[in-house]
Amino acid sequence: MRTETDSLGPFELPQDALYGIHTARARENFCLSGQPCHPGLIRAVALVKLACARTNAALGYLDAEVAQAIAQAANELADGQHREAVIVDALQGGAGTSLNMNVNEVIANRAEELLGGRRGTYARVHPLHHVNLHQSTNDVFPTALKIAAIDGLKRLEPAIAALQTAFQSKEGEFAAILKVGRTQLQDACPMTLGAECSAWAEAFGRDRWRVFKCEERIRVVNLGGTAIGTGLTAPRDYIFRATETLREVTRMNLARAENLVDATQNADAFVEVSGILKAHAVNLFKISSDLRLLASGPHAGFGELRLPAMQVGSSVMPGKVNPVICEAVGQAALQVIAQDSAVTAAAQSGQLELNAFLPLVAHALLGNLSLLERANTLFSERCVVGMTADAARCGELLEHSHAQVTALVPALGYDLAADVAKEAQRSGQTIRAVVLARGLLGEPVLDRLLSVDAMTALGYPPNQKLKD
Repeated sequence: MRTETDSLGPFELPQDALYGIHTARARENFCLSGQPCHPGLIRAVALVKLACARTNAALGYLDAEVAQAIAQAANELADGQHREAVIVDALQGGAGTSLNMNVNEVIANRAEELLGGRRGTYARVHPLHHVNLHQSTNDVFPTALKIAAIDGLKRLEPAIAALQTAFQSKEGEFAAILKVGRTQLQDACPMTLGAECSAWAEAFGRDRWRVFKCEERIRVVNLGGTAIGTGLTAPRDYIFRATETLREVTRMNLARAENLVDATQNADAFVEVSGILKAHAVNLFKISSDLRLLASGPHAGFGELRLPAMQVGSSVMPGKVNPVICEAVGQAALQVIAQDSAVTAAAQSGQLELNAFLPLVAHALLGNLSLLERANTLFSERCVVGMTADAARCGELLEHSHAQVTALVPALGYDLAADVAKEAQRSGQTIRAVVLARGLLGEPVLDRLLSVDAMTALGYPPNQKLKD
């Protein structure tokens, strides 16, 4: 064991621990979620430390050899090394101070090693005096959260794009399959299954665009603002240069906030991004539920779609296969929607010059980004790509549905069409059979009105002779 001391007194730690006394106290204090900080956030904090060390070295505030050791240690942490030493809980008091200090101590101890020293001595590299030089948790943590969120958005966008593409492929594959369109779970109008897929693809297209654009909302950072955005304890040349270095390190189009006080205390940008993720989750839930419903049965339900069989569905009902991918995606969507509420509540809980609830914002927002990325990939690869249509079932349901009569309203008028529907219901005949038996339309005209072309056209041509 080794002993470290802070203003609260001494504390014993394992001799080989890369973390230090601040981290050890935080581990004791915050046994809350049992979950570690998001790996993307740890990586982002390490990149902030790298940028600050380079800036301080370039301006002469940090010894070049010490800065190089800090930079190497920060790069190692950003690349995934030493993650076992970042032990603080995802939920923590202090607006993220525990994570900031955990990273400071890991980098300081590793840099000390690189310079020939021993862990815990801080003889040449100190967590606060060197690694945290000209910084505060209050500018490091929000900046790192934005970097991690941008990285998550960049991974989520192609996952949504793949799902959109999968539905667009099905749009073409199912373009000629006529089926019943339904409103309020009742037969409505004829349509094609391809048109239904096109609507799903379009919804995910909007989601993709929103996710792509919302990076703009969080690229403005408060690095250099230190405690409350006034830059107190940091030299002016460092403040102006730190974000430029961070932009080079991250290769992201980051910008220093014009009003650092605002960027330090207000978290509404995270709420805006979270809301966009919630909108995507709403589409995921609705569309996965649509697929689940259209695949229901398969014999006693709609049975229009066939979803890939992924696993045995029941421990008691032989042969049962459930739409498990749709169900899993739906649960992920519900989790995202719930976590959006946490982001909203945490963001509004900031007081005066700081929001102490940013660790919850980070945990919920970054967790949602990762969850949505996985959900999109799962939905696309293990459900949508492999789903097929039962064209015969679609045709059977349409033939015995009253949905066809709506397509005849322009030719018959509403009242006569309604009378046809009533007779079909009363007699058990199809709409087609009733129309032909009563001589209301000729078979060629009826075929044209109920054709795939008519169902996929946007309305009917002006002055078309509907009855001839």
